[in-house]
Amino acid sequence: MIHLIAPRALYIHIPFCTNKCHYCDFTSYVLRGQPVDQYLDALEEEMKHTVDQLPPEGIDTVFVGGGTPTVLTPPQMARFLQSVRDYFPLTDGAEFSMEANPGTTDKEKLAAMREGGVNRISFGVQSFDNGLLERIGRIHNVDDVYRSIENARAVGFRNLSIDLMFGLPGQTLGQLSDSVERAMALELPHYSLYSLKVEENTLFHKLYERNELPLPPEEEEYNMFMLLMEKLKDGGFRHYEISNFAKEGYESRHNCTYWRNEPYYGLGAGAHGYARGWRHVNVKGIQPYIDKAAVGLPLLERHEVSEAEAMEDFMMVGLRLLEGVRSSSFKKQFPAADLKERFGPVLEKLIVDGLLEQFAEGADTGYRLTKRGVLLGNEVFGAFLQA
Repeated sequence: MIHLIAPRALYIHIPFCTNKCHYCDFTSYVLRGQPVDQYLDALEEEMKHTVDQLPPEGIDTVFVGGGTPTVLTPPQMARFLQSVRDYFPLTDGAEFSMEANPGTTDKEKLAAMREGGVNRISFGVQSFDNGLLERIGRIHNVDDVYRSIENARAVGFRNLSIDLMFGLPGQTLGQLSDSVERAMALELPHYSLYSLKVEENTLFHKLYERNELPLPPEEEEYNMFMLLMEKLKDGGFRHYEISNFAKEGYESRHNCTYWRNEPYYGLGAGAHGYARGWRHVNVKGIQPYIDKAAVGLPLLERHEVSEAEAMEDFMMVGLRLLEGVRSSSFKKQFPAADLKERFGPVLEKLIVDGLLEQFAEGADTGYRLTKRGVLLGNEVFGAFLQA
């Protein structure tokens, strides 16, 4: 089976937030009254069980997500990061990312993060319009954004990223243009730009079902995405993944692990992992996670990935990268298979439809999204499931 070596990427989930945003369906819980220290104990137990069963050989990327990991106090942060280093050997030059919410990162906490090995921060800004921030349930304001970036730079962080959202309720093209210009004025090396997805079990979904969520029309959302692509490209950023732009050398190495369908450890409540041909998801509740980690791996479910499923995954996530997929990379993951033989009819149809283009030849033949394909990515990805 594929991916028999230990993963070289590690995801860890910190499920606590100061509040629940109106659009969020991630595994996250309001911080107040939660047993945070017991959760960190359980997380360390899961680390121990994990490395006992699948010893790491070297970790090239770490990503701490949530929730909002930066709600941890400086002592909790230092303790948590020490446990990561104790159980997972980081390679020289490893990328160590952490998500942060503006307003939760004072200099003391940032110093603890930096001392603990974090070298990349992704700030969930979403908008530079205070009215929109309030409308989507964020508790920070624009001043918090500037203060957080300033604090991060003051303690030595240089690899910084901002998340922005478009297609928000009541959002106009002018508001989005202002937000992206203010974001770019910060001269950061990376920006992630996501359209709103109305997910079940969120406040926005309830409002949507009651026809009380004033989303921009589809044409306006299209114009928003075109505006974002134009401004970032004009600013010298490489559009390396459908939703991500970076200066050369600042692409998210950890997320590229996912997009290349490579294995990764996944720890924490609700976390997903992929190792040695198996995918798993952990239990989601805080106390159930704590109880289960005390006696073993806190798994909710686990299933073996068939080669056919893994091939579909390879194409669907790999084509999110604008560099596309290559026959040589496909052969590396599936030595007994050939990309064109497996997906030839699908590839040919997507090329005829103007959604994919072929590049290079022979063993290094590749396929990537066209400009039209970038806009209709879900149609491209779905074609491989139907195959």
